[in-house]
Amino acid sequence: MKLPLPPRTILLPSPVLIIGTYGPDGKPNIMNAAWGGIASSKPPCISVSIREATLTFHNIKQTEAFTINIPSEKHLKEADFAGIVSGREVDKFKKTGLTPEMSKLVNAPIVKEFPYALECKLVRQVELGSHTMFIGEIVGMIADSEVLNPKQVPDIEKVRPMLYGSFGSSAYYGIGEKLGDAFSVGNEQKEK
Repeated sequence: MKLPLPPRTILLPSPVLIIGTYGPDGKPNIMNAAWGGIASSKPPCISVSIREATLTFHNIKQTEAFTINIPSEKHLKEADFAGIVSGREVDKFKKTGLTPEMSKLVNAPIVKEFPYALECKLVRQVELGSHTMFIGEIVGMIADSEVLNPKQVPDIEKVRPMLYGSFGSSAYYGIGEKLGDAFSVGNEQKEK
């Protein structure tokens, strides 16, 4: 039996996105954010929703740029740490041992140790209440060659991204097994 529940911000699963920005002093910062996703294919855009209280919020407004870094499962502790301390008080790169690399396309750092990153220029921001949605046009992507498939696209089984189980579980999860081929397995329904 389905039960009516109050509206909540639960979308299972949520991605683990590490947002890279520079501060006004040029100091690199990272933040763990789960509220984001693809916003458009033409032009290629991604959105991430961030609270005004964060350093990342103010960095994006100033630089109009950010990176979305995708950590692998082996960087669980570093990714979590990036979301539990403020960049105003702690140098997250120094504390985690991660390496900031300057993007060649936008004014934002890339996390060298993570499998891939999207380089984004801010094209729009939408104030929604507790969060502001920043929409960035993806102007570039940088990836480790060993996580690419033959089509030169990051392969989920090689990247091994983490998922956030949302507020109901407050836990991280890895990816599961492949269930079927997209835009193919559903064809069986046509024959019924």
